[in-house]
Amino acid sequence: MLLDPIVIIKTVGIIGIILIVFAETGLFFGFFFPGDSLLFTAGIFASQGFFSIGVLLICCIIAAILGDSVGYWSGKKYGRKLFDREESFFFKRKRLYDAELFYEKHGKSTIIIARFVPIIRTFAPIVAGIGQMRYLTFISYNIFGGIGWVTALLLSGYFLGGIIPNPDTYIIPIAFLIIILSFIPIIIKMIRIKLGKS
Repeated sequence: MLLDPIVIIKTVGIIGIILIVFAETGLFFGFFFPGDSLLFTAGIFASQGFFSIGVLLICCIIAAILGDSVGYWSGKKYGRKLFDREESFFFKRKRLYDAELFYEKHGKSTIIIARFVPIIRTFAPIVAGIGQMRYLTFISYNIFGGIGWVTALLLSGYFLGGIIPNPDTYIIPIAFLIIILSFIPIIIKMIRIKLGKS
């Protein structure tokens, strides 16, 4: 599997997990990291004693909140200039437009909802900064969203790993299922666009 969460976790360890969570939520190139499945898998590893679930929770929540804040300030500082930025493998202008449309549809709650939508979660805070959302408002939604996203995925993996015998046997199919489920909102949006609906 591309960017297999098991391989990632075994390669980079807990520090790497924290840095990836930060990168996916705060840096342009972070959109291709499998944040959902990575957190879920890390929770399973924690249930088997590889990591402390408490340390994972606290550090990943902080990383997620800081990551979104970096994205926000990037958008606020560079503003619409980002839409004129030259495209590359790591930066596609379309991702900003998708996040902007998502933001227009869901408003401030986008900062929370986007946490659970791959790719959008990387660019939503940037769009919030471009849109000059007040930082106090942004950070309030950011904290709530970061806590909810990290806690839901880590603890789901942790508790499932605690009740299923040999959970490592099921990590890859479960991670694959999470990736598919997390892309459903994007797929639905694409279908609606194809059908000419808003």
